[in-house]
Amino acid sequence: MTQSSQSSVRVRFAPSPTGYLHIGGLRTALYCYLFARKHGGQFLLRIEDTDRERYVEDAEQDIIEAMRWAGLSYDEGPGLGGSHAPYYQSQRGALYRQYAQQLLDDGHAYYAFDTPDELQAMRDRAQQEGNDAAKYDAVTRMQMKNALTLSEDEVQSLLDAGAPHVVRLKVPRSEMVRFEDLIKNEVTIASSRIDDQVLLKSDSMPTYHLANVVDDHLMEITHVIRGEEWLPSTPKHILLYQYLGWTPPKMAHLPLIMSPTGGKLSKRNAEKMGIPVSVHQYRDAGYEPEAVINFLAFLGWNPGTEQEVFSLDGLVDAFSIDRVGTSGVQFNLDKLRWFNEQHLRQLPLDDLLRRITSPLQAHGYDPDEAYLRRVVGLLHDRMKLAEDLATLYPYFFEDPTTYDEKAVKKRWKDDSSVLLTAYADRLEQAESFTEETTEAVLRALAEEHEAGAGRIIHPTRLAVSGTNVGPSLFGMLGVLGRETCVRRLRRAVEVLG
Repeated sequence: MTQSSQSSVRVRFAPSPTGYLHIGGLRTALYCYLFARKHGGQFLLRIEDTDRERYVEDAEQDIIEAMRWAGLSYDEGPGLGGSHAPYYQSQRGALYRQYAQQLLDDGHAYYAFDTPDELQAMRDRAQQEGNDAAKYDAVTRMQMKNALTLSEDEVQSLLDAGAPHVVRLKVPRSEMVRFEDLIKNEVTIASSRIDDQVLLKSDSMPTYHLANVVDDHLMEITHVIRGEEWLPSTPKHILLYQYLGWTPPKMAHLPLIMSPTGGKLSKRNAEKMGIPVSVHQYRDAGYEPEAVINFLAFLGWNPGTEQEVFSLDGLVDAFSIDRVGTSGVQFNLDKLRWFNEQHLRQLPLDDLLRRITSPLQAHGYDPDEAYLRRVVGLLHDRMKLAEDLATLYPYFFEDPTTYDEKAVKKRWKDDSSVLLTAYADRLEQAESFTEETTEAVLRALAEEHEAGAGRIIHPTRLAVSGTNVGPSLFGMLGVLGRETCVRRLRRAVEVLG
């Protein structure tokens, strides 16, 4: 791509507010964003809200908030405006009717007056003839009630009477529709496999197909990047561009996101496997936006190097559409967790403190900043989610009220009470209380009692944390402080005996 064409690149993300933004939708938005930014172009957001039956009231706000959370800023769209407004299809109805009329006038579309019962009768006839995939097309349309089988007077009479009708695309019977896909290469589909798509519904609202083509042309979209599930619809769009006398944008169809067990990752099977479906679920679960974006980028694309961890700017620099694969790619939640861990570890301490404050407060913890810095310094490399501090390490903020039963059985020995009482006494009397002195005191005590250091280390960890896993014991003691450690040691002796 030359520099002059780079500056004119215009890409859009056009979700439908029929539900909350799906994680696959965010991947599409990401690839659109990366492509636009890579080529110095414009990234648009358009809300395709013509499906009023399935419209969800707060879905649009969810889409915008999800993109903001992910860092995918757009140049034109809702809230920003732009030279191609409005960016809501529900506000562009006159445009769609204008171009539908042009298609009607040029003989590339026709009125159809079939009732639901008549459409079902057509499908039933086809099934009886052994055709289970019947569609409204060049063959069946001549048996139906439309402007191709009725006289002009009959058609006009029905229109004048306000008879319910739709406008359908008139697809040729035996042509080959070809287009070049930036990912799939050349795609060829016989027109006999394409149905006479409804363009305007009986309520005069456009279907996705007409509105999509009209808007992409009028908004000067140069590249359409969308999921592979739209590939079968693309020949209809190519025909519409041809009939309207427009040059179609370049097309790129992204590979499917597959379930870990095979097949497309549908909402139903994702929920069965405990995989979050909507972007807000990942946000609520505590995943970092940088990690989610990094993970999604690798669902179909690779940089051609060994590098895996990227910032958003790094992805822009590395991205190339010709490195997007053609095969479906499996969704791996463990890999997302790995990405999240890497991004948390790379965060500067001040940024990490900001990320963990809200989860801590949600769990009722509000430690002072100096103490929190010490806790995070100890646990930074162990965290997988920002919420881990509150959920996995609550003992840094409150005394344990219970002790892990398996750990007690394994680690609390007959001499544990004696050793921990002595250790508490020594810690209380020590001149200083640091990571180094807590270790020195413990090892000296173990030597005096002719016991391995582990005989004190393991029950001590259990006493101060309630569990037998965690960070460095002496680092933990140093952060918790003398008073807390002595109190917890004495309480464990009292409770566990």
